Amino acid sequence: MRPAPGEVLHFSEDPAITRFEPHVAATARQPEAYVWAVDAGRAPDYWFPRQCPRAMAWVAAGTSAEDRSRILGPGDGSRVHAIEYRWLEAVRRVRLFAYRFPASAFEPFGEHGHAMVAVTPVAPLGPPEPVGDLLALHASAGIQLRVLTNLWDFVDAAAASSLGFSGIRLGNATPRRSELHA
Repeated sequence: MRPAPGEVLHFSEDPAITRFEPHVAATARQPEAYVWAVDAGRAPDYWFPRQCPRAMAWVAAGTSAEDRSRILGPGDGSRVHAIEYRWLEAVRRVRLFAYRFPASAFEPFGEHGHAMVAVTPVAPLGPPEPVGDLLALHASAGIQLRVLTNLWDFVDAAAASSLGFSGIRLGNATPRRSELHA
């Protein structure tokens, strides 16, 4: 599930939204109100239940062969997503929907343009589309999906590597092992 050319997507578990109003997200690090969306490159970051903590790593310009092998592993895959076992059933069961918007209503957000934002209300181009089986979606996109007991070793290794990296909802992850034994 990716946007068509000239579109961006917003993923939601709510299939009844008819108009998106700019708001300050509960997890926001900035005070401005936005409508959030993603382009085709970042859409896979949101193939999860909203509250599911996840970490993603992918081959980027300047990725070393050593980091690629160490983090992504053998094979020709160029991207890996990681979640915790305790979220696997939610990934299997969630009913996720994609809303399509005209890309012209949005601008890149942040230094790396990892998301798209609108500062005015936006109506979807049509009704939301069911995303379907998230495990099958990952498989068909050639994205490894790792299921781990704890995300933090993967997060630390990927973030310190030359790979592209993103973590979402990490505040919902199981605490670091060191925090569990403190």
